[in-house]
Amino acid sequence: MPEGDTVYRTATALREGLLGKTLTRCDVRVPRFAAVDLTGEVVDEVLTRGKHLFIRVGQASIHSHLKMEGSWKVSPLSRPSRAGHRIRIILEAGEGADAVQAAGIDLGVLEVLERVKDMDAVEHLGPDLLGDDWEPRAAAANLIADPDRPLSEALLDQRNMAGIGNVYANELCFVFGHLPTAPVSAITDPLRVAQRARDMLWLNRNRWNRTTTGDTRPGRDVWVYGRAGKPCRRCGTPIRRDDSGDRVCYWCPNCQR
Repeated sequence: MPEGDTVYRTATALREGLLGKTLTRCDVRVPRFAAVDLTGEVVDEVLTRGKHLFIRVGQASIHSHLKMEGSWKVSPLSRPSRAGHRIRIILEAGEGADAVQAAGIDLGVLEVLERVKDMDAVEHLGPDLLGDDWEPRAAAANLIADPDRPLSEALLDQRNMAGIGNVYANELCFVFGHLPTAPVSAITDPLRVAQRARDMLWLNRNRWNRTTTGDTRPGRDVWVYGRAGKPCRRCGTPIRRDDSGDRVCYWCPNCQR
């Protein structure tokens, strides 16, 4: 599932392509909203809240969530997306050489909301790691509210803090030396965990070659995620993997306790 930094970059691309332009086409391919046509309206805001994305057009707001496989592709109108039946929405805007197409592909959630009420859809979320409302103390308090909960599960709960996906959850567990299954009560400094989570996403928000190690070179960018059987970067012990649960977990059996 895309992480908060991926959604942030997606919003940046949509902003660069659509902001301030008048829609020349609005094709919503979701039965409930198929009759919605925002053609002629101006795109005046694109924003994110955790992993949720909103495109505000006139009095409406197009709300999407990428879920597991979703994406938005922004391209010149002369080279439109060829995703075919996988496209859930097409927005076209601008004129001449500036004309663009934004295609929402395999979106897990797509709905058209009243603009004045669009934030109701995300009111359950905790502090946004990449948002103006980021509050580390509130996030830390949320994280430890259930001390017996597995750490990875608590990190992934968007009600605690919004934006962490499975990559960052696994990497944070390694950095702080705890197994993904360790109870939240094992954390000695929850505020530091919240701040490190924010730092990781913030430093990666404008680049596609995500890194949690500080090294962007291929094969050196993460500590444990996706590295099952490979040596731990700290101690050399083979990294383990468990995919028996809802989310796959990676850890070093020596560095994480």
